[in-house]
Amino acid sequence: MKITVIRTHFTLLIPKGTRDAAERALNVFEKACPVAQTLKGAIQLENTWNITEE
Repeated sequence: MKITVIRTHFTLLIPKGTRDAAERALNVFEKACPVAQTLKGAIQLENTWNITEE
């Protein structure tokens, strides 16, 4: 077996008015994730998310 893709899905419940900050964090988290940095180039990483504001 060979892993070629890792797909992650985030479901977030956040306070109203913080959507921009949450989306910024999700868009750059791979840069700060040691696992993502280790796997970068070797496999495809796909991230999706649903954000709900309370």
